[in-house]
Amino acid sequence: MRSLWSLGLAFLLALTSRAGGLEIPLEVEQLPTITVQTAGPVIALPFEGSFSMRCEAKGNPQPVYRWTKDGQAIDPLFDLGVKKERNNGSFVIHSERLAQFQGMYQCYASNNLGTAVSEEIELIVPSTPKFPKEKIAPIVVKEGQPVILECNPPQGIPPRKIYWMTIGLQHIEQDERVSMGHDGNLYISNALEKDSRRDYCCFAAFSVIRTIVRKTAMSVVVKSSYAIPERRPSLLVPSGVQSEVRLLKGEELVLECIAEGFPTPVIEWTKTTEKLPKRANLKNYGKRLTINNIEEEDDGKYTCEARNSVGDTVHYFNVMVEEPPRWQPEPPKGQLAVVGSDVHIKCSASGKPRPVISWRKNGQPLDVLHRARPEDSAVYQCEVSNRHGTILANANIMIIILTCTCPVGKQQMATLKCLSSRNKDDTTESVEGERFSVFKNGSLQINQAGKEDSGEYVCFATNSEGKSAITALLDVKVSLYKCAFIIRYFLDDGMLQIINVNQSDKGTYTCTARTNLDQDTASALVTVLGKQHHLNSIFISEWQIYDFVYCTSTEFIVEYEESQWDPGTWRELQRVPGNQVTALLTLHGHLNYQFRVYAVNGIGKGPPSNPTDRYKTLPAAPDKNPENIQIQGHLPHQMDISWEPLLPVEHNGPGLEYKLSYRKLGVEDIWKEHLVKRHAFVIKNTPTFIPYEIKIQSRNSHGWGPEPKVVTGYSGEDLPTASPQDVAVEVLNTTLLRVSWTRVAQATLRGHLGGYNVHWLRKRSLLHSNRIPEERHFLTFPGNRSHAMVPGLRPFSEYRLTVNVFNKRGNGPNSDPVTFQTPEGVPEQVPILTVSNAQRDSITLVWAPPFEANGILTGYLLQYQLINETLAMGDMQEVNVSSADTTQWLLQDLGEMSKYMFYLSACTRVGCGPQRMEEGSTVTEASTWRISEAVNTSKNFHLIDGLEPGTVYTVRLLAKSRLDNASIFEDVIQTRVKGKREYLHLGVSTQGWFIGMMCAVALLTLTVLIACFVTRNKGGKYAVKEKEDLHPEVESQGMNDDTFCDYSEENPLKASQCSLDRSMGGDSDYGDEEECQFNEDGSFIGEYSGHKNRGSARPSPVTA
Repeated sequence: MRSLWSLGLAFLLALTSRAGGLEIPLEVEQLPTITVQTAGPVIALPFEGSFSMRCEAKGNPQPVYRWTKDGQAIDPLFDLGVKKERNNGSFVIHSERLAQFQGMYQCYASNNLGTAVSEEIELIVPSTPKFPKEKIAPIVVKEGQPVILECNPPQGIPPRKIYWMTIGLQHIEQDERVSMGHDGNLYISNALEKDSRRDYCCFAAFSVIRTIVRKTAMSVVVKSSYAIPERRPSLLVPSGVQSEVRLLKGEELVLECIAEGFPTPVIEWTKTTEKLPKRANLKNYGKRLTINNIEEEDDGKYTCEARNSVGDTVHYFNVMVEEPPRWQPEPPKGQLAVVGSDVHIKCSASGKPRPVISWRKNGQPLDVLHRARPEDSAVYQCEVSNRHGTILANANIMIIILTCTCPVGKQQMATLKCLSSRNKDDTTESVEGERFSVFKNGSLQINQAGKEDSGEYVCFATNSEGKSAITALLDVKVSLYKCAFIIRYFLDDGMLQIINVNQSDKGTYTCTARTNLDQDTASALVTVLGKQHHLNSIFISEWQIYDFVYCTSTEFIVEYEESQWDPGTWRELQRVPGNQVTALLTLHGHLNYQFRVYAVNGIGKGPPSNPTDRYKTLPAAPDKNPENIQIQGHLPHQMDISWEPLLPVEHNGPGLEYKLSYRKLGVEDIWKEHLVKRHAFVIKNTPTFIPYEIKIQSRNSHGWGPEPKVVTGYSGEDLPTASPQDVAVEVLNTTLLRVSWTRVAQATLRGHLGGYNVHWLRKRSLLHSNRIPEERHFLTFPGNRSHAMVPGLRPFSEYRLTVNVFNKRGNGPNSDPVTFQTPEGVPEQVPILTVSNAQRDSITLVWAPPFEANGILTGYLLQYQLINETLAMGDMQEVNVSSADTTQWLLQDLGEMSKYMFYLSACTRVGCGPQRMEEGSTVTEASTWRISEAVNTSKNFHLIDGLEPGTVYTVRLLAKSRLDNASIFEDVIQTRVKGKREYLHLGVSTQGWFIGMMCAVALLTLTVLIACFVTRNKGGKYAVKEKEDLHPEVESQGMNDDTFCDYSEENPLKASQCSLDRSMGGDSDYGDEEECQFNEDGSFIGEYSGHKNRGSARPSPVTA
């Protein structure tokens, strides 16, 4: 018969082992336990009405609830104005005045035995995100320089998406040179002149709160350069040479490098000492590296290199994968313990960085609990935290006084003693039956105990202060007269020896060393290896380590090398905790292995050990099947299946091949099978876009691999057969349209839905009905949608629009066309604004009408103001030009020698368009303008004669056919002084084309001289007549703007020029010179002719 103390201990252990799931009736006094709590965080959106903060607990007496907000005690009724629910601590927050409720909440449920604490609940009340109102100065750069347009989007409830568009909602085109960074900024590696625009807009979209906000438009001005200098790359993002990236396991790793330079740099990514993971993806034109669901093996050093033809630059990323706290293996559980014992509550958690564990008792800080007393009954909280989060668990600990004794033999007496020193004046209820006796101290005696008496017995104790109960387990066993056993366990001086080891001996063995003051434990894992049909695992026996290594090592790494497929290459096989010196390795079959081990501590990896002897595994069947099965249909009546083949080391033996099985989903029961050795297969003659079930199993000469998983895919797609119906348009403004349609039926798609295309064609302008430009556009809208926004339309135009659906195969038929018209808008900017004919107090402005009026042109708005050298502005003056046909305007009563800034915009009935600016100045004296003869447009030069030597002239070129008196070129020249060969020519005389033209004239003159000399030697005669007045003074309102003058009284070409005139004219006379005639607007009328006047001493004409 067992001793009484051992039976009592067995009963206590039974209670303790069941404490975690012990269900005590609510009639019995017990600690509070939280049963329902809100899982945070809670995002309170204004349009959702109300939000519940749940907190419910059980216990006896009934728990009382209290709340804290941001660590401060609150009363929901008085502090928050909300009412708690009856019988629990929950309350409901309504959507009015949500901002005051934001914070971290925690619920406490208490009774006279203890307090249970909930996890922290974060209530987030998102505010409407807004960009700050700001005035952003234009960004002015030279061509080839980098540009950064900062978005700085407001914070809000994720997900948040950033877009760069114009005010007209047209996306900014992005490529290798222009791209948006992960931070939302727009980066231009080298600016070009086409990047100049005034409406770069950053949009931030928050889908959860259904909000889109826009930043103030930004202006970029790129000044053109004749040649863009080459420049080696430098990084715009990130800064410096090295950066550290910490993220949680399972998150997405995002690394980004954006470089500036010319030519545009190319980004290349690498990982130090190894290849990039297969899950790595390159986005944003190779500038962004992403890895989904990052694992610990993905940490390390990554490098981005930006390179162009001039040079390169690099940046290093140290990636560290961390984890929030997690229970290992589970959170602590409640316990029952007797008075005087030590209570051990296991609270184990993992995390990176290593989490900090803290204890509380009924929500208050706690020290170590020794020699438990009844008043130590409470709710104990274990809180585990690191920088990535906090987890909390409640453990109900009940300390009782319990003595239970019973014999184990059949027909003997069983006594259950039940004592409770906590209560006074205890009373008990009697147990009915002749064999049951209850003593005054509460013990229960069962006479002639039998097997049928085994079970649970509950002892209730009540008094005026309350009620308590405990449960005892009674197990009556029949005595054995014959007992045979073998002792296989021997304990000698703290060493446990096991003989005849078998599979039942594997497990964790714990040794406990205890004194009156303290105790300590140590555990060892015993693994029993049995005989196997083939070797796919090996147990590495204990390796030798030095004391200082053992103390500092955080882990050991076991590496392997195999000689068949990749000899000489060591690969990591397994990591072992730093407190273990053995490892069980899982290997592949049909390989010849050797192993080595090295230690890792906080500084890094140590040198590896010497390799082990070679270990050859026996062939075996494959232990895995192909992964990443891809099912595609490149043609309508076939299905292409591909997969990742097994690595050579995974073959486990010779003769590897794959069994491909497939059948129609939900239609066929019989699998069709093919044995293939490749990792791709094409199934032909399949119906169009039908779902199939596919599975692939590997096998070799030693057997089949495990049962494969079934994946679903579709056969080949074909073009859709139906078009969207009920296409309708809604013109929102002059450039924006909303189009809607009815989705096509799924059966007509014949493939995976790609989305819808919207096509539109500008048929004509409502201003010029006879003009029909071919302007075709389309936009693609992915997904299953029934409406879209179409931007970028032209005002005052007629359009035709169609919609079609598409899949991976291609586009379906177009819908019936819809015709619509856009309303009248404001005109474009006038293309030319020129300051002409500046006088002492007046200036003439000349302009051209806008290329696109976008409506019926009603006139122009002319504004001007006085400026000085510091660009300080005077009062703005305004002139309304009410005639749409007017293209010039004379401004009078201006200040002498004053500088003005002029602003001109074209107007329609809707309003005025963007302004064009031009600067001009009045002069001290009025100038007299002369006009030359009409320019021969077939030549690239023009002659002007009659100029004064040593005089400065302003020359203008007018394009009469395009714009009345509009100067399209202007330059200042100075004629030569008599006797000097040098001359001053500002801006043109040094141009290559001018020098070449002068050389050509000289060569032509020399040729004519030679011809004249030969003719005169032959006795030829010439009629000589000279001009009488070659240079009349003619007044004009405009001058040639592209003509150059060169005057000299000692022109060596004079005689040859006269000879040329005689040779061309023969003996005929020249007509008399007549005064040039002009229209009222200054245009030229009539022809030019010269007087017959041989031997004139006037200077020859100047070539321009």
